[in-house]
Amino acid sequence: MASMFERFVSPGKGNGLRATTAIKSGKLLFSSEPLASCVSTKVAKDVCHRCFARRETLLRCSQCKMARYCNITCQKQAWADHKKECKCLRIILPRIPTDSVRLVARLIFALLNPENSRSEELYSLDEHESHLICMSEQKKQGLSQLASMLELYLKEEVPELALEMTSALPESCRQPLDLIAKVTCNCFTISDEELQAIGVGLYPSLSLLNHDCRPNCVMVFEGTKLHLRAVRDIKPAEELTISYIETLSLTEQRQKQLEDQYHFTCRCQKCDSQDTDTLMQSGEQATWYKFMEALPKLEGLKAASDWQTLLEGCKRLLSIEGSDVPDENLYKLRLTDMALDSTIHLGHWEEATRHGERTLPVYKHYYPDPHPVHGIQLMRVAKLQHYLERIKDALDTFKQAFEILKITHGIDHPLVAGLLVKMEECRFEIDQ
Repeated sequence: MASMFERFVSPGKGNGLRATTAIKSGKLLFSSEPLASCVSTKVAKDVCHRCFARRETLLRCSQCKMARYCNITCQKQAWADHKKECKCLRIILPRIPTDSVRLVARLIFALLNPENSRSEELYSLDEHESHLICMSEQKKQGLSQLASMLELYLKEEVPELALEMTSALPESCRQPLDLIAKVTCNCFTISDEELQAIGVGLYPSLSLLNHDCRPNCVMVFEGTKLHLRAVRDIKPAEELTISYIETLSLTEQRQKQLEDQYHFTCRCQKCDSQDTDTLMQSGEQATWYKFMEALPKLEGLKAASDWQTLLEGCKRLLSIEGSDVPDENLYKLRLTDMALDSTIHLGHWEEATRHGERTLPVYKHYYPDPHPVHGIQLMRVAKLQHYLERIKDALDTFKQAFEILKITHGIDHPLVAGLLVKMEECRFEIDQ
């Protein structure tokens, strides 16, 4: 599979990956399990710490009280990786380390185990950039605190941490601060089928991929396994790119996030042209500015799962002020999406369908290439239409979702398999 691309020096970017042959849209380019991964603390009670599947009921580790598993099988399979972590967690309870500290600890455990050799990686951990040189003092101080937390977390399980790191880790990774910086700059967020963040993982070879705000590849997950797929036809010698961030935002916002998080200024074609900024800020400015100012509070309500208050806030803004602003306005779209989320959680199916259908033309415009976010939104709306017995509408929307997800996820992905089942259900019901 690696013969389809190779490592090279990308002008102005450093290391990168480029195609060695013509690649068709939808082609699976690479699949990889992480060198190390961990479930996010925010969803630790809802996701299996072995297979990363969401479950309503999970078995809890009787010792650390944090790790949870689908069943005894997952728990036994996880023990080799969890054993050392379990002891560390027990010692510092009730405190829980941050996701990045837990990920670095799992990475150290993996590297201290000679059975976990990954010699086939295109990009070694030693070569990963830490970006410490270009970080602000404030950010360095924050990472230093994480490094101190790491040493405290590991002091019982790896009491001679400095000595162990010297013997097992490459020179550039032997100081906790350097290793924390490398991991935080190069790890990937692991997401579930709904594209919700459920964990973090380190996939060394794929850290070579550079960013573009309109990339030619996407990454999707199946548990912790990462799949890299082409979403456009790619020519030989063309660079393979992904997006490091959610691109549905203004150029200035994207560039600031990339500078803060990844320490570079994006100069891709989308950023240079600022092609969608005008439409994203269209409508009466005094009105959409109110939307923009209201978003932080509304996002707080969403994080707290206060769906009723969230819905009331979204409806008030959209009904009173929304007529002055087109659906393509970025802040109105975010309000409409939050109204969709809240109505789904509250079981207001007809209202949820109206909000969802309103977003679809906008998503289609802002995601001209096949994109998981667009495909998942179509699936959500199709399920609502199906529930309301609008079977022909549902089938049509499922078909649109399939045309996208067969490229971004592939026919064999469980999400697409489930989508095909829903399409067959619709066809059966139409024929009755």
